Amino acid sequence: MGLININKTVSILLFSATALFLAACGGSSAKTNSNANTDTKPTNVEVTTTQAVVRQIPTYFEATGNLASDAQTDVAPTVGGKIVEVNFDIGSYVEKGSVLIRLDPRDAQIRLEQAQAQVEQQRKAVSQSEAAVEQAIANLRQTQVRLGIGDGETFNIESFSQVKSIRAQLELAEKELTRTTRLLETGDVSRAQYDQRKSQRDALLGQLDEARSNAAVAVKAIDTARAAVNTARTNVGQARAAVATAQTQVDQAQKAINDTIVYSPISGYVSERNSDLGEYITPNTPNSKVATIVRTAVLRLKIDVPEQSVGKIAVGQGISAQVSAYPDRNFAGRIVRVSPTLNTTSRTLTVEAEIENVGGLLKPGQFATVRITQSKPEPAVMIPTSAVRTEGEINKVFVVKDGVANERLVQLGFLENEMIEVKQGIQENETVATSNLDKLGDGMIVRQ
Repeated sequence: MGLININKTVSILLFSATALFLAACGGSSAKTNSNANTDTKPTNVEVTTTQAVVRQIPTYFEATGNLASDAQTDVAPTVGGKIVEVNFDIGSYVEKGSVLIRLDPRDAQIRLEQAQAQVEQQRKAVSQSEAAVEQAIANLRQTQVRLGIGDGETFNIESFSQVKSIRAQLELAEKELTRTTRLLETGDVSRAQYDQRKSQRDALLGQLDEARSNAAVAVKAIDTARAAVNTARTNVGQARAAVATAQTQVDQAQKAINDTIVYSPISGYVSERNSDLGEYITPNTPNSKVATIVRTAVLRLKIDVPEQSVGKIAVGQGISAQVSAYPDRNFAGRIVRVSPTLNTTSRTLTVEAEIENVGGLLKPGQFATVRITQSKPEPAVMIPTSAVRTEGEINKVFVVKDGVANERLVQLGFLENEMIEVKQGIQENETVATSNLDKLGDGMIVRQ
């Protein structure tokens, strides 16, 4: 009995082990088949689609360039002084004419007051000189009236009234003396009568000399009066010149006061600040600027055009610029200047374009890739930007055909609003997926 029981127990254990082995093998095989069925079953993804279209787009060639401010100015004072007020900092936006700094105006104010006092003193001198002129003119008029001559007339001594009267008497006395001399010779008059006539004639000669001397004194008086008038007028001119000189000094002193306030010459942003409160500055020292201001509302884009593309450049052409800070944005501009010569080292032509810096996104000094538009447009295959999936530097598009998504690598080009050019990889009228691109893979079944 014991032997039979042992054999029976062994048989049961072998049977159980065989059953477990078969069950395990069967389960593994079922699991493998289940996984195989799962892998081969395609995924169904719902997408929206659109067709690639052909549009006429501008043709262009690419170049590189650097952005620069439209205007840049270094602000420096024209007078020296201690800074008592600073109204800006780096990055500040300042309007044209706004106050940047103020200097201590006290020294300039003292000089202004001194100059103003000098002007008042010289004006008093003018008044005194003008009064002297009036007095000299009055004296001249009195002398002219006494001599009976007018302005600008030349006085003749022989026409002096006293001289004329005595000369007339002398002529009569000469005639009487001549007649008496003849009568004396004939004995018709006495010697006493002759001596009387001669004495009268001699007295009139002396009176004539005296009258002429008086007339000469009068002439000298007129000359003196006229000289006094001229001297007084000269003094007036000199005094007025002194007033003008003093007024110039006032103006200079006032300008010095005005120059203690330094204004912004343009509207723009402060890129450098070189002044601090309490600092003493003077325009006579090197690098005396207090700030640098750049205007960025409009930027200049300096483009280096290769020699082989020089013939494609003209003023007025449109350009499109991209910078690394905003890779998905294009900034439009227009060529406004073309250099007349090439750089002999780089063999490039420098041209300048102007770009409206809307929102102040662009900064002077940024490097830009530039597309310069040509006059003749060309056809291009265009698709929505939403149809492109970018992985690193690889751009992919999924073409949908017969319900299956086919992955295509594409080369992109011109971007216009929400449409982008496909230079290679897509044909016109092919249907592309525009949604759920992150869920798609090559060969997947899709629902539209």
